[in-house]
Amino acid sequence: MIIIVMGVSGCGKTTISSQLSQKTGIPYYDADDFHPKSNIDKMARGSALNDDDRLPWLKLLADTILEWSSKKGGVLACSALKEKYRAILSSKYKDIIWVYLSGSKDLIKQRIEARSGHYMNSDLLNSQFHDLEVPNYGIHIDISETPEKIINTIVSKLK
Repeated sequence: MIIIVMGVSGCGKTTISSQLSQKTGIPYYDADDFHPKSNIDKMARGSALNDDDRLPWLKLLADTILEWSSKKGGVLACSALKEKYRAILSSKYKDIIWVYLSGSKDLIKQRIEARSGHYMNSDLLNSQFHDLEVPNYGIHIDISETPEKIINTIVSKLK
């Protein structure tokens, strides 16, 4: 089983994906770990990535998802903001379960500002919301709920 937990930075992708992994026994991965250094450096300078920056990263993830599908699967935390990004991610393996974490810009901004050691700053949040194309498929989750409730909701919808 391949599950991609998506949404803008600060919506809880890492928390929810890692806890979902623990609950289901499916390995957890963070798409951020697959970014080349040039992308991380660019975001750290406060610049948004463009599609040219993202394309090699998305293609690598698509190949990796295909590998996971033949093993123990994967729960991937990945922004996947645009439909064309999701199309690339699912280009090699179609049976992806999408989980979209949604919340208000104010709540997400508070979460980002409370973080330490993350390259995404709150100024880039506007560009993420601008790029976000909400999927009309998958499991949609309101992030104002507790992580435990969110996990239980997702697991119940996986059955």
